[in-house]
Amino acid sequence: MVMAAAGAHRPGPLKQQNKAHKGGKHSGSSQRRAGGRVPVKAQPRRRLRDLNRVDRRHQALQLRRQRKEAVLAEKRSLGSRDGPPHLVVVVLLHSRAAAHGSLRLLQSQDSAVVCADEGTAGGFALLCPRLKQRWRFVTAQAGDLHAVLDLAKVADSLLFILDPVDGWDSAGEHCLSCLFAQGLPSYALAVPGGTELPPKKRIDARKKLSKSIEKRFPDAKLFPLNTEQESSLLLRHLSSQKQRHLAFRDRRAHLLARAAEFVPSQDSNLVGTLKVSGFVRGQTLNVNSLVHIVGHGDFQLSQVDAPPDLLSLNPRVVKGQKRSQDMEVQDDSGNGADEMEEDVKVLMKADPSKQESLQSEVVPDPMEGEQTWPTEEELQEAEDSLKANRRVVKVPKGTSKYQAAWIVDDGEEGSEKDDDDEDDGMDDDLMEEAVSQEGESSEEEAGEEESETMTVSECLRDDQYDERMEEDEQMLEKYKQERMDEMFPDEVDTPRDVPARVRFQKYRGLKSFRTSPWDPKENLPRDYARIFQFQDFSRTRKNLFRQIEKEETEGASVGWYVTLHVCNVPVSVMESFKEGKPLVLFSLLPHEQKMSVLNFLVRRHPGNSEPVRAKEELIFHCGFRRFRASPLFSQHTSADKHKLERFLRPDAALVVTVYAPITFPPASVLLFKQRSNGMHDLIATGSLLSVDPDRIVIKRLVLSGHPFKIFTRTAVVRYMFFNREDVMWFKPVELRTKWGRRGHIKEPLGTHGHMKCHFDGQLKSQDTVLLNLYKRVFPKWTYDPHVPEPVPWVRSESALPEREVEME
Repeated sequence: MVMAAAGAHRPGPLKQQNKAHKGGKHSGSSQRRAGGRVPVKAQPRRRLRDLNRVDRRHQALQLRRQRKEAVLAEKRSLGSRDGPPHLVVVVLLHSRAAAHGSLRLLQSQDSAVVCADEGTAGGFALLCPRLKQRWRFVTAQAGDLHAVLDLAKVADSLLFILDPVDGWDSAGEHCLSCLFAQGLPSYALAVPGGTELPPKKRIDARKKLSKSIEKRFPDAKLFPLNTEQESSLLLRHLSSQKQRHLAFRDRRAHLLARAAEFVPSQDSNLVGTLKVSGFVRGQTLNVNSLVHIVGHGDFQLSQVDAPPDLLSLNPRVVKGQKRSQDMEVQDDSGNGADEMEEDVKVLMKADPSKQESLQSEVVPDPMEGEQTWPTEEELQEAEDSLKANRRVVKVPKGTSKYQAAWIVDDGEEGSEKDDDDEDDGMDDDLMEEAVSQEGESSEEEAGEEESETMTVSECLRDDQYDERMEEDEQMLEKYKQERMDEMFPDEVDTPRDVPARVRFQKYRGLKSFRTSPWDPKENLPRDYARIFQFQDFSRTRKNLFRQIEKEETEGASVGWYVTLHVCNVPVSVMESFKEGKPLVLFSLLPHEQKMSVLNFLVRRHPGNSEPVRAKEELIFHCGFRRFRASPLFSQHTSADKHKLERFLRPDAALVVTVYAPITFPPASVLLFKQRSNGMHDLIATGSLLSVDPDRIVIKRLVLSGHPFKIFTRTAVVRYMFFNREDVMWFKPVELRTKWGRRGHIKEPLGTHGHMKCHFDGQLKSQDTVLLNLYKRVFPKWTYDPHVPEPVPWVRSESALPEREVEME
């Protein structure tokens, strides 16, 4: 025992030898499965894995430093000598908020030069050579929703003017909802006034206002605006705060017009060349690309000029300009115009071979896809049909075949007389209507001559009240339809006057809505011949954005003050600019002027609860575009087929499908509905999902029947069809019940639509038998780029107490 304990155990020759465990990602097995193929990204991963700890830390430090330097460079360039002026849009959120006093304080800065704008009412530029900064302030017209949204598309910062007591009213709440849905740039909150309140009430009002804005603007700071010192603090905050980016404008060159001139063409005074001057922002502007004037359409450029920058921070330029203005010109004014023309330099002119086309639709060929030459069988059939249609007619001697074809028989003469009599009867009816209308008009004229004018009080006129009652009845009918669609989704009554096989002949049955195939190119409408489609939209988008980031394009760089010559612009654009409305231009990416099928992912806005039916006309604000269209609503799923929704659901995200010009996402979308009084209600917000004409939207119809006699696995069902032929026609379609049973039609019983059905289990007496039918639907071509101006929102005194009442 002692010897065994002292000696060590040694393994024998038959000991099992296990393979050593190899760490990593099983490279041997993956290589055997790959069969010699090398993945594309294997080399970069290996290179990253080869870096040691110090190198990885150094690389992360370099990337962090590059991002920080990029942010600082962007912040320094905005409003500097080389960059565009810092564009600040002043938005009034309350009817009592006044912008004149606040803007006067901002203008009263030390050593600041103020330059007034030409087009926009109340707009001015502020030049501070001491701070090496320049700003441009533009005031959005109170109540003009389109002006606020258009200016927010290009603004660097928004300056919200609040009321010191109530903050914002109902119109301000509506404006904030639209701005947040479109995309909010950097902002600041200013509170002018409040000095007339006692100190204690002033502090309480400020605390109440700070608490009320936490929901909309968390961690936001309120800036009082009553003294010059407070205005300088606000300017410093605007220039130093972090800029928030809007994706749809960062990849496109855009411009807010500071001055504009309209030169009519030789053919017509209604169309001409619009010369728009402003600072280029976003990206480099190419003269060969198209531009979109927000609210007016797409246009081509003819040339780009470089006039002298009137907002330059260089004092030499300012002195030279002042000296040229102080000089008295003894000759006629033509010399001054020549000097201005000499100052303007032509940067570039459009090349017709490289210029983008304005073609937005494909011109379809009606003969495309037609048969070019008939076959022998078709020729033989045509000859047989001619022989069958030949008739024997007595004709005078010497009559040719062509003349004989015009000779009619006695029976045909009678039919022609009947047709003539019907036409004469219609003409007589029209004549009687015309005579009666003339008589009524003469009686009305006589009544107008005999009648007197008198003033009637508004309380006696109930026409408007009756119109409102009619609107209420229409809205009540919509509420009923929406409620019925929620309780019985997609269910319809089988018609009794028309056979179901005729009424639903365009529908088909599917074994499974999720897995059954459906060809996306099957039975396309004529409108699909007018649109453009990408072979791979996501790949085109990635390649285009990669070119924008890496490749340098020729054109006017960011920060340059340029004049764009826009061709074939209607004179209404210049008239709206003279009225004080903003003129905003966006350059279009390739293919963005062409029509296609756009899909938007939207969600119902909580502030609106009215029912919105599919194919109703809505107003879209998509990125930099706005238009009218009648969309389709469908479910948002990952399947290849998507069920149509008849109403815009308040509790789920839906996909909206319309015909519209191509836009590359990301882009925000706002859906408005126009009231009868002209106001626009925000009903849904979301973003652009895809540009895909092959997205299949399926409309489902559900025919319901009731069990009449129930057996173990069979049942007699009635009220689904009302004749024997319909039962035989829909026999291949699978049945289901509301309680989860599945079955099929076995045979018809009688001639009144009763049928014997077989199920996978016994039915309950309260169950309902359903038959699903499906049909692909397409949107209607209702695209209209002209959107009417909305009526200003009706302001209530405050929006903050209303929320308190709702909470109570």
